[in-house]
Amino acid sequence: GKTHTMQGAGSGVMRGLIPRSIEQIGLHKKKLELEGWEFTMDVSFLEIYNESIRDLLRDAKSNESKHDIKVDSNGRRTVTNLTVKQIDPTDAECCDDLLSLAAKRRSTASTDMNAVSSRSHSVFTLNMTAKHLEKNKLIRGTLNLVDLAGSERLDRSNATGQTAKEAMAINKSLSSLTDVFAAIGEKSSHVPFRNSKLTYFLQPCFSGDGKTLMVVNISPTEESVQESMCSLRFASHVNKCELGKAKRTCTKVR
Repeated sequence: GKTHTMQGAGSGVMRGLIPRSIEQIGLHKKKLELEGWEFTMDVSFLEIYNESIRDLLRDAKSNESKHDIKVDSNGRRTVTNLTVKQIDPTDAECCDDLLSLAAKRRSTASTDMNAVSSRSHSVFTLNMTAKHLEKNKLIRGTLNLVDLAGSERLDRSNATGQTAKEAMAINKSLSSLTDVFAAIGEKSSHVPFRNSKLTYFLQPCFSGDGKTLMVVNISPTEESVQESMCSLRFASHVNKCELGKAKRTCTKVR
C-alpha cells in the first residue's frame, strides 16, 4: 500500500502522491510565470538498499556507480554520481516515463506477506529554483517524497537468505528513524541523524528548514494487528515532534 500511495497507477484517480505533487507544482508554476517568475526544476530518484544508495534513474541496469552523501557549506545535501534530470512539471508524459523507469529499477521480492515487497526505501527529490529579475529575488526549494519499506517480522514473512538480510537492514534503518523522531520529540541536544543513510540524507527536512508530513499505512486484516499497532505507535512518536517554523530560502539574484 505504501508504494501505491506514493506512485499510484495510471492517469486517473489512482495516481499517487508523486505525480499529483508534480501536477500541482506545474499549475502554480504557470500562474507565477504570468507574474514574471522564471523556474528551473530537476529531479532525482534513489533507493537505499541494505544501507547502499542506488540510482533509480540510471540508464542501464548494470551501470551502477558508487554514491556518497555530500554536504555543502550551506548544509544542502547532494549524492555523488546520481542521475539528475531537468523536467517540465506540466509535461505529464515525461514525468510518467521517469516514474516508470524508477519502478523497474526498484528492488522488490516476494514474501509470504506480500507478493511484491519493496526491499528498500526510495526518495524522489525535486529541486526548484525560481527567480524574478525585476524584484531581484531568487528562491530555492526542495521536495522529498519518501517511500519507506515496511517493517517486517521474519516469523510471518518467512524470509530467508538474502531476503532475510534485506528485512534486517530495513528494520534497523526504521529503528534509526524512530530514534531520530524520539530525540526530536524530547528536544534532545543530540539527534542521531548519522545512524543511517536515510536519516542523514533527510536531516534538513527534520531540522526546522522545512515542513514534514508522514502518511502511515496499516492493514485491515486481523492477522496484521501487531504490525498495525507498531505502525500506530510509530505515528504517535512522530506526532509529538515539533520541527519549528519553516524557513524561506530567499536571496538576491545579483
